[in-house]
Amino acid sequence: MADLDLIAVEVAYALPDRQTILEILVEPGTTAYQAVERSDIVRLYPELEIENAKMGIFGQALGTKGLKPPREQVLQAGDRVEIYRPLQADPKEVRRRRAEKAKQAEA
Repeated sequence: MADLDLIAVEVAYALPDRQTILEILVEPGTTAYQAVERSDIVRLYPELEIENAKMGIFGQALGTKGLKPPREQVLQAGDRVEIYRPLQADPKEVRRRRAEKAKQAEA
């Protein structure tokens, strides 16, 4: 297949102290999951389990808000697939604790 038939996409992953963005060429029709596999980003981050990782495109989580899951979402030229780390704390729980603390401070 000639390079002219390929599209450029990015695969991104970040830790608190390190970020990696890989630009790769893929065939039209490639899904987000396939692009992550082909990027070989697990070579740089062996702890990364892409089978269960949450993914998004430009901050929009795949599998939500009308977007297909990573194994079904077909990429367009220029898309950046982001691999999300698991949350350290549940945001709802953090807000609840903060509200309780504020309530106690008022009393």
